[in-house]
Amino acid sequence: MALIRVAIVDDQTLIREGLAALLALVPDLQVVGQAADGQAAIELAAAQSPDVILMDVRMPGLNGVAATREIRRRFPATRVIVLTTFDDDEYVFQSLQAGASGYLLKNADPDYLAAAIRAAHAGDSMLDPAVTQKVIQRAVSVEGTALQLTLSEKLTPREREILHLMVKGATNAEIAASLCLSTGTVKNHVSHILDKLGARDRAQAIRHAVEWGLTYE
Repeated sequence: MALIRVAIVDDQTLIREGLAALLALVPDLQVVGQAADGQAAIELAAAQSPDVILMDVRMPGLNGVAATREIRRRFPATRVIVLTTFDDDEYVFQSLQAGASGYLLKNADPDYLAAAIRAAHAGDSMLDPAVTQKVIQRAVSVEGTALQLTLSEKLTPREREILHLMVKGATNAEIAASLCLSTGTVKNHVSHILDKLGARDRAQAIRHAVEWGLTYE
């Protein structure tokens, strides 16, 4: 059975020793070194070439995010799992952007931690369930913003005016009167709006406009 070589980086000695003792009970994992800060972690990666590093975030000197970025740049074969007590949004995304293969909280179940190490070694990723929700929310937010920008670019200024009045409940005749247009012109604009929003009818277009933030107050 091939052993997965693991290094532990944490500024608290009790945490490092506790993790080392815990991983020693797992047959396919071997702890090959420990470090107390980010700079020492980089030196450890160079000296021992661990397969996976368990990396704390908040440490004196070079923090875990910066160390992860440097290790992934210099030693791409070494995977990094951030293991911390913090589920702060910025730590999560900074760590993942730096190249971490996982983000777990220190209260993670030992079996889950071992599974995450194996997954990282295999090139996969595992996130703490609480962290996974944050990633999903961020992805949805980014996707929604991109959608809003894309559709906003598709709609002409006049179409946006008409869409805004549609959301406020104005009829085609009322929109025509408000914008000094003919009713036929408004109907054509409404048709184009529905087409661009992929809406089957006026009600769905209005719902999309509200959900996607395409209107203004």
